[in-house]
Amino acid sequence: MVALRDIAVLKTVQSLPARVSGQQWPQTTNPIVPSDSIAGRALVSVIAIMTFLAAVTLGAVVLVRGAAGEWQSAVAREVTIQLLPAQGHDVDADVRKAADIATAAPGIAGVRVFTRAESERLLEPWLGSGLSFDDLPVPRLIVVQLSSGAAPDFDALRRTLASQVPGANLDDHRGWIDRMRTMAHTAVAGGIFILALVLAVTMLSVTFATRGAMATNRPIIEVLHFVGAKDIFIASQFQRHFLMLGLKGGAIGGATAMLLFAVAGFLGDSFTGTAGGEQVSALFGSFAIGAAGYAAIIALVVLIGVVTAATSRWTVFHTLGAIE
Repeated sequence: MVALRDIAVLKTVQSLPARVSGQQWPQTTNPIVPSDSIAGRALVSVIAIMTFLAAVTLGAVVLVRGAAGEWQSAVAREVTIQLLPAQGHDVDADVRKAADIATAAPGIAGVRVFTRAESERLLEPWLGSGLSFDDLPVPRLIVVQLSSGAAPDFDALRRTLASQVPGANLDDHRGWIDRMRTMAHTAVAGGIFILALVLAVTMLSVTFATRGAMATNRPIIEVLHFVGAKDIFIASQFQRHFLMLGLKGGAIGGATAMLLFAVAGFLGDSFTGTAGGEQVSALFGSFAIGAAGYAAIIALVVLIGVVTAATSRWTVFHTLGAIE
């Protein structure tokens, strides 16, 4: 009685092109690696999970980087004059004088003076509401808008304010902008690190899956060698198989991540105007990754497929070399 494995080997050999087997066999569609198997489905699941995690990380990086860019752009267009009340001085007069000095400085587009009530409201998130600020030296704020493309001399403006308005301090937000830039760069570096980990796990999974498939189909591979099949032909069969698995798993994970961001963006728009919605909007803007973010996720799916195919090809060549 002919064993079932021998029948599978015979069918595989018959499916080879004439230039590989050396004979004109009736052509069938039986692949060397089964297209549907438990190991294949498990690998698709692993790749889908890894791709989902990488896509979520990538989308988060896009959100943080975009929000940080908007914050830096908004803050870079204005500076702040803080004026502490000085004993024996009329605070309102000092505020008006500081505003006039800032208005007269070159490169200044406009000045907005915060009233005492507006300055007190800025402290409510930390001190709470209903408190009396009469005995507290609440600083008064003046927001100075910069002209587009202008480069004001902040040092000269700072010296003028210090000499003519007691308690006035000019803050150009350079330190805050540097911290925001560092945070954005750290987020990008963290995203790249996580992406590298995902690719490493994917490569390991594909390596083990390829070796398992080769071990299962070892008799077929030996027959292929016997009839003169080249290593590149065998490797191409495995490469095509694992490329499809990688693209399938990557597409599932990437599509799930894109759906998650789409739902998050829709919910963010629906909560616009609420306290929570305003906080989220202040941190992440519209909470949408935009076309660039979706394009990055699609590119990630393609990258996962390419890495899967390349890893399988390398594993086949390495394993065949060890067999020979």
